Amino acid sequence: MIHPKTELKFISNEIGYGVVATEFIPAGSITWVLDKLDREFSALEFQSMEEIYQQILDTYSFRNNQGNLVLCWDNGRYVNHSFHSNCLTTAYDFEIAIRDIHPGEQLTDDYGYLNIPTPFRGIDEGTRRKIVYPDDLAKYYKVWDKKLLKVFHRIPHLEQPLQELLSEEMWNEILEISKGNREMQSILTNYYQEAEPTPPRRNGNGVLT
Repeated sequence: MIHPKTELKFISNEIGYGVVATEFIPAGSITWVLDKLDREFSALEFQSMEEIYQQILDTYSFRNNQGNLVLCWDNGRYVNHSFHSNCLTTAYDFEIAIRDIHPGEQLTDDYGYLNIPTPFRGIDEGTRRKIVYPDDLAKYYKVWDKKLLKVFHRIPHLEQPLQELLSEEMWNEILEISKGNREMQSILTNYYQEAEPTPPRRNGNGVLT
């Protein structure tokens, strides 16, 4: 579920629609939580679907660390990519604002941590990175972890409209991390690496198997 102080808005012809803040959202706010209405599809389920459904999932879903496609039921699926994203996912099935987000500003993710299946070129934002690759999470997780650690301790001290979607156990873990009694799990936990295809081998009779 996306933060309630947001709305869907047309951004531009190049970008299309995006999610923008309707009120000030301070750094450390939980901006999205995986909830019970979000749908998860296995690779097998995806392959068995008609093309029209596959196209929808290709456009609006992300892959979790099991390689399954996750489709957000609400406006969360319209959050756009940015190499300067103001939100980051965590290892706990929720995202947080890593800097203050002002009214009218888009909420953005870096698609590099969403386990995309194929590379794509993002809009030029003047950054060194121009292309998002499937293995970006393995390359940049340390950078993203540092950004998370700068604001993670703020979570318990802010109004969190989405807190009720978190289990008591998870909230207690957040409290322990914010107090320095427990280490934050790395964003690398979300990484999905496709298994390399097994090369064909010959059996004792010289037949490929």
